[in-house]
Amino acid sequence: MKNSMLIAMMFTTVVCAEMGAQTPPTTSVYPVSAMETITVVGTGKVKTTPDRVSFTAGVETTSPRVDDAVRDNNAKTAQVISALKTAGARPEEIRTSNFSIYPQYDYQEGRRPRILGYQVTNSVTVTREKIEDAGRILQAAVNAGVNQASGLTFSVSDPARGRDDGLRRAFVDARAKAQTLAEAAGRRVGRAVAIWEGSQMQPYPPPMPNRGMMMESKVSQDVPVEAGQEEMTFTINVTFNLM
Repeated sequence: MKNSMLIAMMFTTVVCAEMGAQTPPTTSVYPVSAMETITVVGTGKVKTTPDRVSFTAGVETTSPRVDDAVRDNNAKTAQVISALKTAGARPEEIRTSNFSIYPQYDYQEGRRPRILGYQVTNSVTVTREKIEDAGRILQAAVNAGVNQASGLTFSVSDPARGRDDGLRRAFVDARAKAQTLAEAAGRRVGRAVAIWEGSQMQPYPPPMPNRGMMMESKVSQDVPVEAGQEEMTFTINVTFNLM
């Protein structure tokens, strides 16, 4: 009996040992070097000269009767659009961007508001890819009856312009940052193992005509405008190996 129990115990021990040898480990051990990377953000800035101008010009009219206010506004807006085309703006460069009618009230204490008249506004936005025409076209609109102007902006029509140079500068900046951090840790920077990119444009604020400017008489001199330069900022994230 004792011999049988002893044999059974020995058999069980051997089977368990063999099963244990075939069971994979429950945790995995990776080389530390495989996890040693550094990720930094690089920025590159490129200045370009804008080649597109855009501005909004509007006509505001008022009258005691809404139909009179609209009729007067329609006639003046038609004059403005005709003047814009005569000055060189093509039909596809002109679009209506706002049309509104607002009642004007007389407010007196203790009495219900009373409508005095109606204010009608019609605005068109002009976008043209000839910067040198901006002052002349804007002045033509003012001479034709525009009494509101806003949104004078300059931009680059092709966003890809300057992109390659900006991305190269961003990568150089990223590697320099990684090298500084690696040296502080007593390491060296290896090759880039991952790169992802995003960019944004940051134009300098251009000069703008005052909103609601009133012109009592026509002038021959063009509105002075300056396009300046536009700064494009390119941002990339780069992961480097550490050595």
